[in-house]
Amino acid sequence: MAVRIKLKLKSKTSGRIMETSALINTGFETENPQILIPVRLAKELLLYPPPHKSNIIEIGTAGGPSKVFLIRNDADVWVITEDREKGPKSADILISLIEEEVLINDKLTEELDIIILAPGSGKWKFSDDPVDKIRYSEKPQYW
Repeated sequence: MAVRIKLKLKSKTSGRIMETSALINTGFETENPQILIPVRLAKELLLYPPPHKSNIIEIGTAGGPSKVFLIRNDADVWVITEDREKGPKSADILISLIEEEVLINDKLTEELDIIILAPGSGKWKFSDDPVDKIRYSEKPQYW
């Protein structure tokens, strides 16, 4: 198991809001907070075909280089749990034609005040949660 959280995602370009689970990927390292979304979710957010302000960039993945669409500073992101909502935090959106799951990077994870307690069993918490509070991974959502 990995750590997945429930997110609310709003595109600043379209104004559309969607909820989805997202995989925390600390190996997804960039200088800015970023969220990678599958093309099916991008269509729901009215971001595919990509807006004119997007750029095509090449990123390194475990499977080799991949091209994605980058829309800078277009996302407002919240974490939603059973007892609270945290955010919004601003992030770049990457649209992937091959990925089926939403991924958030190391910087966005930190911006959302998430601490991973046990990645193998999906345990996590917010940095301001009580010491004994443990949160559990969401089920994966494939787009």
